[in-house]
Amino acid sequence: MSDQWNATGVNVSMGSMQSSVTLVEETTFSISEPNGDILPNSAQGLFFRDTRLVSRYEVVINESRLEGLGVSSSEPFSAIFVSRPLPPPGSAPSTLLVTRERHLGNGMREDIEIRNFNNEATYCSLDITLYSDFANLFAVKEGRAGESNKDNVSLDVKEDRIEFCFRHGSFSRGTKVKFYPQPTKLSNDVASFEVIVPAKGHWNLCIEVHPIMDDKDIQPRYICGAPIESATPSERLANWRKLVPQLDSGSQPLNETINRSVEDLGALRIFDPDYPDRAVVAAGAPWFMTVFGRDSLITAWMSLIFDSDMSLGVVQTLARFQGKEVNPRTEEEPGRILHEMRFGEAASLSLGGGSIYYGTVDATPLFVMLVGELLRWGIAKEAIEEILPNVDRAIDWIERFGDKNRDGYVEYMRQTDRGLKNQGWKDSWDGIRYADGRVAEPPISLCEVQGYVYAAYRARARIAKVFGDDNLWQVYHARAADLKERFNKDFWLEDRGWYAVGLDADGHPIDSLTSNIGHCLWTGIVDEDKAGEVAKKLLSPEMLSGWGIRTLSNSMGGYNPLSYHCGSVWPHDTAIAAAGLMRYGFSDQSVEVISSLLDASTRMGGRLPELYSGLARSELDTPIPYPTSCSPQAWASGAPLLCLRSLLGLEPLVTSGEIWINPVLPPGMDYLKVTGIPIAGTRITIAVDGQNVSVDGLPPGVEYRTGFRMIGENLE
Repeated sequence: MSDQWNATGVNVSMGSMQSSVTLVEETTFSISEPNGDILPNSAQGLFFRDTRLVSRYEVVINESRLEGLGVSSSEPFSAIFVSRPLPPPGSAPSTLLVTRERHLGNGMREDIEIRNFNNEATYCSLDITLYSDFANLFAVKEGRAGESNKDNVSLDVKEDRIEFCFRHGSFSRGTKVKFYPQPTKLSNDVASFEVIVPAKGHWNLCIEVHPIMDDKDIQPRYICGAPIESATPSERLANWRKLVPQLDSGSQPLNETINRSVEDLGALRIFDPDYPDRAVVAAGAPWFMTVFGRDSLITAWMSLIFDSDMSLGVVQTLARFQGKEVNPRTEEEPGRILHEMRFGEAASLSLGGGSIYYGTVDATPLFVMLVGELLRWGIAKEAIEEILPNVDRAIDWIERFGDKNRDGYVEYMRQTDRGLKNQGWKDSWDGIRYADGRVAEPPISLCEVQGYVYAAYRARARIAKVFGDDNLWQVYHARAADLKERFNKDFWLEDRGWYAVGLDADGHPIDSLTSNIGHCLWTGIVDEDKAGEVAKKLLSPEMLSGWGIRTLSNSMGGYNPLSYHCGSVWPHDTAIAAAGLMRYGFSDQSVEVISSLLDASTRMGGRLPELYSGLARSELDTPIPYPTSCSPQAWASGAPLLCLRSLLGLEPLVTSGEIWINPVLPPGMDYLKVTGIPIAGTRITIAVDGQNVSVDGLPPGVEYRTGFRMIGENLE
């Protein structure tokens, strides 16, 4: 197995990447200069299924590089780069304008147009230099690509195309670059054209880049000569935009943030060729356009208010690749839900063709939680019934493999030195610390994971009740109650007023104050008599930065506002805490936290990054993104949708014939209307205008109720 699993949370500096242009379409993505060029010896490139297909792509006109003038992009997978040839020193500006219209999808299509604004016809020499190093995605990301593959790359030149081929043992990849019209001359890695551009006229070239997977030519989704709008990515995005709910509110920051999030989630969807109608959300662009257990599940939960079909696709896909055997190398175990899927050494084009790593402690209970939540939202019982064996295998993993020391709590410890050392969502090597700053060593039982297990038991009990199995309902209802009682005894730090972030190998509390306690509120495992103290700690100046909730209190040893998990702010983490606060009735506190996220989003152009610094708002009047944050990133994009659900107080209980709504609008927001929320096969509209609430389009037999109802032991 590659060391790609052994993440540290610290990545190579991207340098010029800060001004680069990223396009994404499923597992194809490109990173380029603002003029469209892909420069060698950089982290740029055209990537397909975790392999860099193009590591150099430079366009030169009349022996001059192109000066980028602007980039236009209305879709995540397409862009128009506008440039002109750089004139020699002391010369007049060129009368030529170059546009490069790029479209990604199973490779790339690029239309190059040279426009001549001169009154005379103009001679042009156009040289395109290409190279494919076939570097592994992680080697590129971490600056290790170098020349390691050079000896295994061959080049074949035809009349109208260049083909690169990489072979290493049984592993092979290729890149075919086709030109329409064919070049005047093809020499090794340079395609040359000599053309006369008419006065006030133009000349056009179309280029196709095909991936070759184990000698199989993959046809790009955008083909030269075919209409752009009829290609699959364009059609899918158009359908997504037509179907997603529409928001209208008295808050411009909320409107902009939600709209940006919805666009980004549309961009982050990937589709399995074996199930082309089944959408799954990838973790983030550009480096994590693949299936992640935890990230995909949490994002799917957050996105239910806008797209329940994607949430169902996530659980169906993860069920398909659920662990079947014990394999220490990949940490696969029967019933376990995967952590991450990669394609770099895959022969198959289906999602199952890639390398799968299972080293996560929380994806398995989150899987059960999401299935139970889908049932509450009115997903067809037949779909739940089909996946129910996977749910029971997941619970079996929780109790057999998740709790290896048989202390009643789920813990983690990697099985080899190649696995992730920390296997909760704070998976950097130093992500779990004691209050004095010492780094905790696995095995570790995390507080939020016990909350997920509690919620998983509650979900399984709910499913049993809906399917008429009262005995099974009693079993899981009792297990949940027992876990909650023990948790509130063993994890609660009476003298501190918060829950330990975890228990160490000796069962001693890891006593730091962290954002993880917000997840405990969200899952409902917190006793009501302790919830007020937890809320107070989350809203304290040491936790709430003004832009969100810090991952680690600034009063703890090891706090660093610019770290990955020890003092930074993660939007999804903050949104979960806000949902937990709302769940326990702390509506004013929840709104304050949500408002801090919206303020941060406004400062960053409406898009929340994966994470940003935990520096206090009083120290700096703008949040500072972490240098290598994914953007867009799945659960950062999902976070505003969960915040919207919290503001509406929306809790569907379709199986009980109820939808509960308890709207709480932030100060200054006069109204809030969401049209097209998918529930039970129909779409409803919720409108809040002052104290007036209206709901239209409810499914037959379902009524809505207003007012606060704690989502606790009495909720079924």
